Amino acid sequence: MSHGEDYALLVEELYRQYADDVLRVSYFYLGDRSKAEDVTQDVFIRLMENRPVLKPGSEKSWLLKVALNICRDMWRSAWARRVILGSKKLEILPARDDIDNRLEKEALMQAIHGLAPEVREVFILFYYQNYGIEDIAAMLEVPAGTVASQLSRGRKKLKAMLEEDDHR
Repeated sequence: MSHGEDYALLVEELYRQYADDVLRVSYFYLGDRSKAEDVTQDVFIRLMENRPVLKPGSEKSWLLKVALNICRDMWRSAWARRVILGSKKLEILPARDDIDNRLEKEALMQAIHGLAPEVREVFILFYYQNYGIEDIAAMLEVPAGTVASQLSRGRKKLKAMLEEDDHR
């Protein structure tokens, strides 16, 4: 097998292992399934094109970091912001949930989308991908203290936003 074929097999294996994680993070960040699918495809295209040297065990964090960068760029674009904020932000997929549970999840996800992008990224990685503070700091290239304070501020802001919704 040639080096190119070996790399293609590696990319296929990484896709099988991590495409769902990339899709979930992208969907949670953007709130749009088709855009999240585009991001997922773009991440693996970049992996094929750039052929980064990935340390064993760091593949997932590289893929998620690239996905977050792409999502951040999409979120910043005025067109995407107008389209995403102008439409229903999040679809709640599980149909079996009772209506109260579904409404709670929707309120929480909408509140998370109201956080500043850097805080939203930390929340996604910490709560939905189960990364630790040190891992997130390395992935986002910020001090661990910054990650911890973003989590703390984000939790306070979410609590205030959700309590405000309860009083309406």
